[in-house]
Amino acid sequence: MEKPTPSPATSLTAEPPRRRRPPLGPLLRLLVALLVAAGVLGAVWLALPGERPASRAPAPAPGAVALTAVTDGAPAALGDLAALIGERERRVRLRPRDAEAWAVLGAAYVERGRRTADPANYPMADDALRTSLRLRPERNAQALAGLAALADERRDFRAARSYGEAALKLDPHRWTAYPPLIDACTGLGDYKATGRALDKLLKLHHAPAVKARAAGVYWDRGWREDAAAQLSDAAAAAATPVERAAYVERAGRIAFDRGDREDALRHFDAALRLDPDQREALAGRGRALAALGRTEEALRAYRQAVDGRPSPRYLLELGELYQSLGRDEEAAAQYARLRDRVRRETAAGVDDELVLGRFEADHAGAEPAVRRLRAEWRRQPGIPVADALGWALHRAGQDEEALKFATAAMDSTKGGGVRDALYAFHRGVIEQSLDRTGAARRHLEEALRTNPYFSPLWAPQAQAALDALGEPSVEDVPADADTGSSAGAATGAEADAGTGTQAPPAAGAPGTQAPAGAEAQTGPAAAAGGDVTVAATAGSDTPAGSGA
Repeated sequence: MEKPTPSPATSLTAEPPRRRRPPLGPLLRLLVALLVAAGVLGAVWLALPGERPASRAPAPAPGAVALTAVTDGAPAALGDLAALIGERERRVRLRPRDAEAWAVLGAAYVERGRRTADPANYPMADDALRTSLRLRPERNAQALAGLAALADERRDFRAARSYGEAALKLDPHRWTAYPPLIDACTGLGDYKATGRALDKLLKLHHAPAVKARAAGVYWDRGWREDAAAQLSDAAAAAATPVERAAYVERAGRIAFDRGDREDALRHFDAALRLDPDQREALAGRGRALAALGRTEEALRAYRQAVDGRPSPRYLLELGELYQSLGRDEEAAAQYARLRDRVRRETAAGVDDELVLGRFEADHAGAEPAVRRLRAEWRRQPGIPVADALGWALHRAGQDEEALKFATAAMDSTKGGGVRDALYAFHRGVIEQSLDRTGAARRHLEEALRTNPYFSPLWAPQAQAALDALGEPSVEDVPADADTGSSAGAATGAEADAGTGTQAPPAAGAPGTQAPAGAEAQTGPAAAAGGDVTVAATAGSDTPAGSGA
């Protein structure tokens, strides 16, 4: 019998029978099922949008945050500024011919000086920015814009205007050059130029810093609601807590200037929660607390504001608060600190003649104040200087001339549209001294309607002066035609649209330009115009349209 031949696929050796695997146990089957289900659910969860933790991008370095803020003209945190300055100082040591690095370093010094009120930053900023210009003398709009901002912080408005215009001539689209130009034109009393610059800025950019700048111009024109709306929008769109705090603090100032103490305090407190280094909010908090009668808290807030970062303005406010409480020695100590601070700032190139003149007029002799403020008026004839010089002249017994300046400070046709209780108080007292009782009563009432708490030292005197005038009589003249003021003399009850200024632009229409045909000369060329702006008589001892 033949043996079967094995096929190639058949083993030549016999295979043992295969053993069958035992069935999976119940626990093992359950485990497999759970693993499969978990995989399916995981895949579904990953596919759902928004249901998985977002991968966090690494936070930008502090120096990068400050660089963005400084480049965009926004406030920067002190810690971030320190990081940026340290980084740029290292860079210029390694690459001393890097013009851009020098320009950024200069701008950072300016911002640190502004935030800390330390004038030592300004000479360093000047050196850095001029080094940038020396390394790149052509097409260096960045350094020119930085020099404009530096000049504004030093209150050298003529230099600021010159640098700002030069930067924009090189780069008309550099929107960050417009804010310092706007501040310079305002400081020089050229309110037509201020409006034109704001128009151009609003057409170029709509950043929160731009809205905040527009708010300042609107406030100066008496458009209080529009100013508040712009600041609200700026705060909502701010990129950092520090930037938001700056705009909230400014909204607090607006609330205080209209006499709303509680709202002002809420804003200042909110700003400090966002940025504890906000010295402006600390001083504002002191102002609001004093108005609320919370005197000891007010003193603590002011002391915090000036300790380590003493601003001459805040030292004057704190001294007057002490003086209003009869604490004359403590007031004198703050006034001494003010003088010392002014000396330091003057050595760093800061023009403190305005605040020093205000101080001297009320606390250290009116005659020196008149000389100082006359010189300041010749250099930069803005509205605050007109008011301060008018008051100094009154304190020196020169009421007829004083009234010309006090009137100019409130004349809306010459840029004096801002509703400032102190300006109205000054004008009312001057008119009272000249026996113009009707006009005096109206302006003293306006001061107390605008803000009954405008000063712990002077608001009670405004009320006393008004009480001394008594009730109006039929002999009171109802108009101010004899004072040289505009036909619609400002009163506390007037509506925003009745301030004699052009109405604000409609929403979404960024214009503040004068109507067609109303364009006026500005700057020195406007001297022949007479009634264009307060600055129409730059270099003169009398305001425009005074009849002197």
